[in-house]
Amino acid sequence: MRYLPLLLTFVVLQSSAALAQEKCGVELVLALDVSRSVNPEEFDLIRHGTAEAFRHPEVMELIGWLDGGVLVTVTQWSGPAQQKQMIPWSHLKDAPSLLAFAALVDTMKRAYRFDLTAPGDALAHAASLGASAPRECRRRVIDISGDGVRNTGLDTALVASEIAASGITVNGLVIRGATPDPLVYYLADVKRGPLSFVEVSDGYDDFPRAMFRKLLRELTPSLSDNPATRAPG
Repeated sequence: MRYLPLLLTFVVLQSSAALAQEKCGVELVLALDVSRSVNPEEFDLIRHGTAEAFRHPEVMELIGWLDGGVLVTVTQWSGPAQQKQMIPWSHLKDAPSLLAFAALVDTMKRAYRFDLTAPGDALAHAASLGASAPRECRRRVIDISGDGVRNTGLDTALVASEIAASGITVNGLVIRGATPDPLVYYLADVKRGPLSFVEVSDGYDDFPRAMFRKLLRELTPSLSDNPATRAPG
């Protein structure tokens, strides 16, 4: 019987090791802007550009090598009361799972159309989705994309700072072209946390490239050490 405590300790340690091995590499929330500034053609570029980024051979190879894969979900946002999880948590670890997820994104409907822009509320919603994640991941990231600055809702900088303090990195993907320039706003009020950055899309036609580059940087921490953006102007 004197060996029982040692045996139990061994079992606990083995179980803990097994649970650690089950952790995924990255938990990623993609929060897509569908406020009234985004017209139907631009929404199609967002939707198809995101799908194509996950189909890209480099992204597929990277996720295949990432220990535990990636846990990802997609939400859409607009005004203060308009945030909706459109694609449930999906565990991406190989080509079939990536292709299935990309197909869901490609056929995703639009949740909202004619409301204002509340990125602070969008971030709060995105952070809350982690409570329903089916497994634990070593890193947690929120990526919020948009083409404008806040004109309603919660204080974005305050929300982003609180989220970062909980251990979640907040990255931005800015679609430039509006006035005032949203890049300045995203750098000041959105970007938060370890290795955070803002990726830049020069208009909606450039969105597929920007989403692809953003995924590479989010899934490869060393790449996030690169300069975060091009200078405004």
